Amino acid sequence: MSILIDFERDTEFSFERRLRSYVGAVARAVGVGFESCTLDTGTPAAAYIALDWRLSRFPGHDLALVWDEVHGWAAAIEDATGATVLTHLGGEVFPEPRAVVRFLAAVRAHDPDAGTLEAPVLREAGDHERLLAQVPEATPAGRG
Repeated sequence: MSILIDFERDTEFSFERRLRSYVGAVARAVGVGFESCTLDTGTPAAAYIALDWRLSRFPGHDLALVWDEVHGWAAAIEDATGATVLTHLGGEVFPEPRAVVRFLAAVRAHDPDAGTLEAPVLREAGDHERLLAQVPEATPAGRG
């Protein structure tokens, strides 16, 4: 086995661990547990956080936060056919959890300036070694 293959495995393992930690910090910050989250560390990497809220303008749809490595965080509604993005946070691929909380609060308050309808392109998908360097280090519980 080559050194390159071992390095790629280590990068993907480290990337998955750090992404799991980051998504967990965002989930805690918005008031849900990691059991409400799913991760896909393929290309593009993506995450999903199911929320315990519904928006009054979409009473029959569950609210969720979705993330991918190209567009960052977005608020979405769900029904039997899947998720529909309402608005994107934009700015950074990995904003601080507090920024995601503020974004979600604005979405829930029906703030017309909560994010953007057009999906921002924050980076190109792939190159998890480079993306790993951008994922924030884990923060102690209660500080995310």
